[in-house]
Amino acid sequence: MDNKIFDMENARAQMRKSLLEYCILLAISQGELYASDILSELKADNLIVVEGTLYPMLSRLKSDSLLEYSWKESKAGPPRKYYRLTGEGKRTLEQLTLTWQELTSSINSLIKKYEKNN
Repeated sequence: MDNKIFDMENARAQMRKSLLEYCILLAISQGELYASDILSELKADNLIVVEGTLYPMLSRLKSDSLLEYSWKESKAGPPRKYYRLTGEGKRTLEQLTLTWQELTSSINSLIKKYEKNN
């Protein structure tokens, strides 16, 4: 029998990471956001993200035509890049939300069965 210990922290990190792009789309769906605003929004909802994770995801979402950006002048420093959802991004977010709702319903059902038996 394998004596390998389950790595709970790694499992939690992997679960969060796999949902992060969806969460980024949800945050941006509220309106145009600057990268630091996206980070603040995610951190406020207990989704700890670092810039080194966020920027590659934003780039990938833009490459997938889900996001676009525009440069806006800043009162303090250089112009800033503000992200917004494209039409395709909005449609994708709607589909991901339906998928998430179905998934959470299924998982909640399993949790209730687990709690009933424990």
